[in-house]
Amino acid sequence: MKYKRFEDLPVWNDSIAFAVDVLEFTSGSRAILSGLGDLKSQIERASISISNNIAEGFERGSNSELIHFLYIARGSCGECRSITHIFGRMRAFKIKKQQVLSLRHDAEKVSRQLYGWIESLKNAPFKGEKFLDAKERDRQRKIKEAREFREFLDKVTRGEQVDFGKLTITNED
Repeated sequence: MKYKRFEDLPVWNDSIAFAVDVLEFTSGSRAILSGLGDLKSQIERASISISNNIAEGFERGSNSELIHFLYIARGSCGECRSITHIFGRMRAFKIKKQQVLSLRHDAEKVSRQLYGWIESLKNAPFKGEKFLDAKERDRQRKIKEAREFREFLDKVTRGEQVDFGKLTITNED
């Protein structure tokens, strides 16, 4: 499936959920975090950085720039995981052990998704929207239309009802 908006990307949505969990965790741990300097702010910024870098890379229009920003997002996941290891070793966080482990698990999940996406982009023949000229855009449009027409014919052949604008087609053989 080709995504047109970063808001539709599963990894972006998972990274948003992760950032929200981090923010809720830190707001509920103010007393413990108050004596730890900038650690609260650091994990909050790093967790927010993940989704922001996915969005920025996606909007750049080239695979090479997207890969660059996905690596930055992945680095932010690593930063969050590292901080959860610090939390996990502190006595003050023993009562929040499950929350800390859950945050670490979620950061690992997002990192794995980013890694898989990066690897698939490395070998992709398509270099990004930014590099399409008029001829290539027309070729891509024709490929899309042909694919949609094949899907339409397949549905009609299987006897499925197909809506085509104001016209509904059924194959009632």
